[in-house]
Amino acid sequence: MASHAAAPTGRRISLNGWGAPVTIGILYGLYTATNAREGGPWGLGQLWVGLISAVVLAAAIWALRHYGHVLPRELRGAAWGALVGISVGFLYSLTGASVLSSSGLGLMSGAVSGAAAFYLFYTHEDGRGSPAPW
Repeated sequence: MASHAAAPTGRRISLNGWGAPVTIGILYGLYTATNAREGGPWGLGQLWVGLISAVVLAAAIWALRHYGHVLPRELRGAAWGALVGISVGFLYSLTGASVLSSSGLGLMSGAVSGAAAFYLFYTHEDGRGSPAPW
């Protein structure tokens, strides 16, 4: 009589859960710190701005990826659009642009990405919100 193979005892590390938010957060934080220094030397203030913005964006992406499925697809698309719009508007405001142009760019990018996210959710889910069978 053959016996079963031993079950793996260690837990596999998956980059799907935290790898993408951390990577995007690090890249965003570096870009934020670069915009904040305005061509001058690196300072402690710019590094803190970059670190805080990286942590906040990574936490927001992680939360939307893990808890976004409880929202209807319209609100989920709006949440992704708001996250992208706020992120882009904040980055553009660090370059010294006016509040009006930063808000306008953030609203435009948020609207486009929110519509794209809604379209993605609408075409890949059935009416109940579960993944489509195809």
